[in-house]
Amino acid sequence: MTLLELDTRQSPITNHQLPIKNRPRRLRTTPALRAMVRETELNARDFIYPLFVRHGTGRSETRSMPGVYQLSVEEAVREAEAAAKSGVSAVILFGIPKEKDPIGLENFAEDGIVQQAIRAIKKEIPEMVVVTDVCLCEYTDHGHCGILNTGEYFHSSLPEGYVLNDPTLDVLAKVAVSHAECGADIVAPSGMMDGMVASIRDGLDGAGYENLPIMSYSVKYASAFYGPFRDAAEGAPKFGDRKSHQMDPANVREALREAALDVEEGADMLMVKPALAYLDVIRVVKDAFPELPMAAYNVSGEYAMIKAAAQNGWVDEAKVTLETLTSIKRAGADVIISYHAVDAARWLK
Repeated sequence: MTLLELDTRQSPITNHQLPIKNRPRRLRTTPALRAMVRETELNARDFIYPLFVRHGTGRSETRSMPGVYQLSVEEAVREAEAAAKSGVSAVILFGIPKEKDPIGLENFAEDGIVQQAIRAIKKEIPEMVVVTDVCLCEYTDHGHCGILNTGEYFHSSLPEGYVLNDPTLDVLAKVAVSHAECGADIVAPSGMMDGMVASIRDGLDGAGYENLPIMSYSVKYASAFYGPFRDAAEGAPKFGDRKSHQMDPANVREALREAALDVEEGADMLMVKPALAYLDVIRVVKDAFPELPMAAYNVSGEYAMIKAAAQNGWVDEAKVTLETLTSIKRAGADVIISYHAVDAARWLK
């Protein structure tokens, strides 16, 4: 067979040999050419790196999340410095308190663990964007995202132990203001309480932080992918689940409603969580609200699966991770929260 014959195809209508005029492969012939026409570029500045901060000294690895640690404040600063050197410009903080109680008092205490970490990181790395998670689950002795229907908050019309929406809003506003006072650059409410963005916005504005942005976990599903996170944050619920306030994984239209409500209440950034199993949702929400930055949380279960497969030699960790993160950005995410962030930034170099 000649080269000419290789470059032609049979017409199904006339049986004449026709040259193939359109060859997409022409733009894939060299690495430089492929890079030149690449539609989606992944960059270190796209990432937010999660840090789990606890009291005490040193660091302790999370068994279900290899490479992810519970960090003392000093170690959190070191980890943030390593992130900055890799090109990652933002971290998000999750706190593990010294003591837990029904409301989570350390969550908004002046000397709370996250408050200490914010001050320390901003002192040593002032250019680092510090995002703080605003929720109750890591701080409460019951492990739920809000105040429960019990004790002084008991309402006879609701089941005992039910997560109460409106009393929780006051606590979330206090937490956000507390983080702002310590120097946080962005607050990120994650509890999926109705009205949480409006309550936090009112609290911040009333305290003089009207310019502090809110990155809302607007679309957060009741997902099975959160297990390793709950190990790292020590925030698993002691009973029941979170289906009363987190979304049904089967729903997409509901995601648009949730996002629209947060936009109306003053959210500055929207988020979809998890990311990988919800790429379609990221795209739908981004298309509906293109004017707002879109964040996606590449969650602990997604991270752990790649880590486990890589450790068993089943996949190339760097290639699979970068392909995964690229898919999240291609779906519409402007910002990706990922435990892979520092490694990914290094691989991208």
